[in-house]
Amino acid sequence: MPGGAVAEVSATTDVNRIEAPITWKAYFMCAFAAFGGIYFGYDSGYINGVKGMPYFIHQQTGKPYLGPDPSDEEKAAFALEAWRDSLITSILSAGTFFGAIIAGDLADFIGRRLTIIAGCTVFMVGVILQTASAGLGLLVAGRLIAGFGVGFVSAIIILYMSECSPKKIRGAVVSGYQFAITIGLLLAACVDYSTQNRLDTGSYRIPIAIQMLWALFLGLGIAFLPDSPRYFVKRGKLDKAANSLSRLRGQPVSSDFVQNELAEIVANHEYELQVVPQGSYWSSWANCFKGGLSKPSSNLRRTILGTSMQMMQQWTGVNFIFYFGTTFFNQLGTINNPFLISLITTLVNVCSTPISFWTIERFGRRPLLIWGALGMLICEFLVAIMGTVDGDNPATVRAMIAFICIYIFFFASTWGPGAWVVIGEIFPLPIRSRGVGLSTSSNWLWNCIITVITPYLVNEDKAFLQAKVFFLWGALCTACFVYAYFLVPETKGLSLEQVDKMLEETTPRNSSKWVPHTTFAAELGMTEKGTLAPEIVEDVERKGSVA
Repeated sequence: MPGGAVAEVSATTDVNRIEAPITWKAYFMCAFAAFGGIYFGYDSGYINGVKGMPYFIHQQTGKPYLGPDPSDEEKAAFALEAWRDSLITSILSAGTFFGAIIAGDLADFIGRRLTIIAGCTVFMVGVILQTASAGLGLLVAGRLIAGFGVGFVSAIIILYMSECSPKKIRGAVVSGYQFAITIGLLLAACVDYSTQNRLDTGSYRIPIAIQMLWALFLGLGIAFLPDSPRYFVKRGKLDKAANSLSRLRGQPVSSDFVQNELAEIVANHEYELQVVPQGSYWSSWANCFKGGLSKPSSNLRRTILGTSMQMMQQWTGVNFIFYFGTTFFNQLGTINNPFLISLITTLVNVCSTPISFWTIERFGRRPLLIWGALGMLICEFLVAIMGTVDGDNPATVRAMIAFICIYIFFFASTWGPGAWVVIGEIFPLPIRSRGVGLSTSSNWLWNCIITVITPYLVNEDKAFLQAKVFFLWGALCTACFVYAYFLVPETKGLSLEQVDKMLEETTPRNSSKWVPHTTFAAELGMTEKGTLAPEIVEDVERKGSVA
């Protein structure tokens, strides 16, 4: 039979025995993949500082260096033009948008692990071009290519961790990805801070070149980890799925825990194929948009939920601080070292994110997103009001910075990790890689839109909104609050297969009360010996071999 068929797969009717107990080995194997967030965060963060470096501004614009005692007008004028600032920042997001969509395809054909390794390779090519650049053209080309690599990794790392992690710690493990992003942002801020005053190409080439270390470490390390067992089930290779589960759970292949979890994955996949049959390549993409809007479990509803969730994460406005924070703090006029303030906000981001490791499993995804949005919108409106009414007062500026830090705390402990956790959990296996790819591409699309328009909102030669821009972010966070309350389901403590059942039987507002009551193996059919019906195993293997 295709895929080196597994003759019999033991199954269970007990909803509490579909997964092995957690071991430290399993935890660390799943958590290692979160390291991918470091180079995503670093690549997103280093550009904020580089754009404010005197040598880089001089090189890109030809403007003379500032004198020993420049006026406020001279300081404001010594900056990148809005179009150049926008292009350099946003071109990475353009690449990641397409990279995430392509990765959703690749991950179903060559596997999750190989797609991540391919992303690391593409990323390093882009970094080499950026490091070699001495002008705008090569720098932009390098950031575009690097963006494709980041798109590959940012989408498929979430998919890989969600499919491999035990259900009891899945939220914490995926939150580790967001934590790694904050570490990357912090490392970028530290490197930028140390090279900012160099008056040679090392000022920007050193921060750029260091990125290759993160890609090498992730690409080489993940090569030694097993691929996702759910990928192997989708491809009909059940023997490899069993071996992968064995390594991830620290149990022998013959263990009832491994067999029961495999049976549940196989039965759920068979069920989903019956609901939405697979067809040609294009029809498999079309499957992401099938079903009605009124049905929470429809593929269309899940795709809209995933893409809008990532859109909302960008709408919180946090990347305004991490991409344009140095420029914004410069505009406040009463801060002597905007680089240091940017470093502090990044440090707050890093220290706040680990809180989610506990809260996301203790309280759930839904409460964190609701209360996080509420906390952010309050802080943002306060910053906007204070800056508009009394923005020239140094004491007011200090209070604004304090509330910006509190706002970052709310984001880092709620929406930062929460949005990534949810998109990795809501899609059924037949469309999961494409669904996660589309959701991630939505994140990067809105990241690109925001980075394109922000310079025109805050630069002195354009709208020059200054603190008033936080009225916009506050209004968008209000939309995030309403969205989370009405549309986000609770997925805490459920296997990915149980999430499918929950979405069929409840609504987002009532989802936290739902408890598993049966297994897919029991519903689709078990033999008297307690094994999954052989026709189910054969059908999954047959369909996988021709997918």
